[in-house]
Amino acid sequence: MTVSAYQQAQREGQSVVRAAVLDAAKRLLVTEGPAALTVRRISGEVGCSTKVIYTLFGGKDGLGEALWLEGFARFERALLAVPPHDDPLELLHRGLMAYREYALGEPDYYRVMFLGALPGLKPRPEAVRAARRTFELLVREVADCLEAGVLRGAEAAEIADVLWMAVHGAVSLEILGHFDRDVAARRYRLLCASVLTPFLVPDDERGTP
Repeated sequence: MTVSAYQQAQREGQSVVRAAVLDAAKRLLVTEGPAALTVRRISGEVGCSTKVIYTLFGGKDGLGEALWLEGFARFERALLAVPPHDDPLELLHRGLMAYREYALGEPDYYRVMFLGALPGLKPRPEAVRAARRTFELLVREVADCLEAGVLRGAEAAEIADVLWMAVHGAVSLEILGHFDRDVAARRYRLLCASVLTPFLVPDDERGTP
């Protein structure tokens, strides 16, 4: 269906307002905590009517879910931006590094996504499915390594689960201030290598049936 110039302008206008509302909500969450996330307070910060927020998000719960989904959307874009590589194992390592870079670059969204920054948030099933696409990228990278014969010993989903458990724990500790960033970077690389070691196929066995 053809979209008129006016309809496109309306959509772009909504997109700008939506981004402004999410930015204001994230800022209030970080500076004042979840109690500050009221429709009236956010509308005052943005300079729009409460009706605009209800129209865009359906209220406070919808806004919380939108923050959660925005975090995953940014996360997905960061993972998809990882430079390609012919070696699937190298690409997997790059993806794991991108995980940490995203978490440290967007710690407030990471807190919303994984660290319970919005108590009581219960995303709808369709939102959960959308967010899970990011994990499916990791599963796909592991599956490529299994198919290429550089990893073995478990199914792709199992290896991906173990990797996710490890890297999430590491970046969470770093976000919470338990490690100096330079030290954490070295520890993170060691962690990723250590978790993958039990699944690595020795070089002299790669490419053999």
